Amino acid sequence: MRITTFCLAALLLVAADASAAQLDADAINRAEWRGKAQDQALLVKAQVLLDRAKFSPGEIDGRAGDNFRKALSAFARERGLDASDKLSEHIWRELTATSSDPVVIEYKLSDKDVSGPFLGKVPAKLDDMQGLPALSYASAREKIAEQFHMSEELLSALNPGKNFDRPNETISVVRGGSQQSPAKAAKLEIDKTAQTLRALDKSGGLIAFFPITAGSAGKPAPSGELKIRTVARNPTYRYNPEYEFKGVRSKEAFTIAAGPNNPVGLVWIGLPGEGYGIHGTPDPAKVGKTESHGCIRLTNWDALRLADLVSRGTPVTFLGEDKAKKKPSARRRARR
Repeated sequence: MRITTFCLAALLLVAADASAAQLDADAINRAEWRGKAQDQALLVKAQVLLDRAKFSPGEIDGRAGDNFRKALSAFARERGLDASDKLSEHIWRELTATSSDPVVIEYKLSDKDVSGPFLGKVPAKLDDMQGLPALSYASAREKIAEQFHMSEELLSALNPGKNFDRPNETISVVRGGSQQSPAKAAKLEIDKTAQTLRALDKSGGLIAFFPITAGSAGKPAPSGELKIRTVARNPTYRYNPEYEFKGVRSKEAFTIAAGPNNPVGLVWIGLPGEGYGIHGTPDPAKVGKTESHGCIRLTNWDALRLADLVSRGTPVTFLGEDKAKKKPSARRRARR
């Protein structure tokens, strides 16, 4: 009898812990500092507040990843705090003072939100994108997640059992920062080592901060100071066989239709030099985590923000070094 009672009590405690750990709108909106920063609800709230403050954490996913840490460090430095990349009580207090509006809100899906056409499956290879009428979203879920700067996984976690294809369905979404900025950038600074982009005003003050992917050892990003040549929204993409991208079979130039899953996403900001530019991406989760073919890659929503900040002639200064390819260890070399 005692064993049965003990087991029942243990089960009740496990159920209570699971309930307490559940990620929902209320848990995120009520999240407060309690001496640790690994609680997912707290991390979602911190990411949204950074996004509102113009320090983009990239894709909002409730994880303490590299892009979140970059944004956190930049925010702390700008506020005169220790530029730590870990959330602390001091940084949390400063961050929550920037906005008191609910982080997660209810949103009713419109006909536009759920209308396609959707691709279903986005081709992985550039060759297979030829001939498609548009590089649209794969699904309504992807479209809605990108609209609110969220990962698809977080969107689903906040809306268990919800149908993202149904108009008038009410769902929970995070309310991040707006696309609009009160000022134009006088200059951009791209740090290839830190993999970050800073938009600055005439006095050198920070207007906006973004995590990026900038070049690679094999195909480095530009160096020095350049000036923006073009700003295009919803661009097509033209592949030049001289690029010699790995995995592309075609020996002829070809054009890929516009759309959010186009290789350069929703924005192309052209720089001097063949094929160099700042652009969006169909894979927001990979920003800062994979290499690029010499370009500067942001999430689509950050690229749209940046496009509103710049114009033809805006200076772009490149700092630091490109990502270095990992060299095999002596042990691995010896095995070859």
